[in-house]
Amino acid sequence: MERMPVFVKVDEYDDVLSLVKIIRQKLDEAKETLLKINDLKNEEDHQLEIWQNTLAEVEKKIDFIDHSLNEPERF
Repeated sequence: MERMPVFVKVDEYDDVLSLVKIIRQKLDEAKETLLKINDLKNEEDHQLEIWQNTLAEVEKKIDFIDHSLNEPERF
């Protein structure tokens, strides 16, 4: 396909350049928002891991107490 020159009015060209600039700004804002969301997700994952570890420790202690209380006494 042969490339043909495209003629655009100067005022339309300026409008297109302005729109491209706005789109780039919106893309930058979207990238920044995604980074913030990712940071929040990572913090949330970290907190969930801490809670899971804490619950596992409590469960071990309860199991030990339960086992100790149910074990027959030896004389």
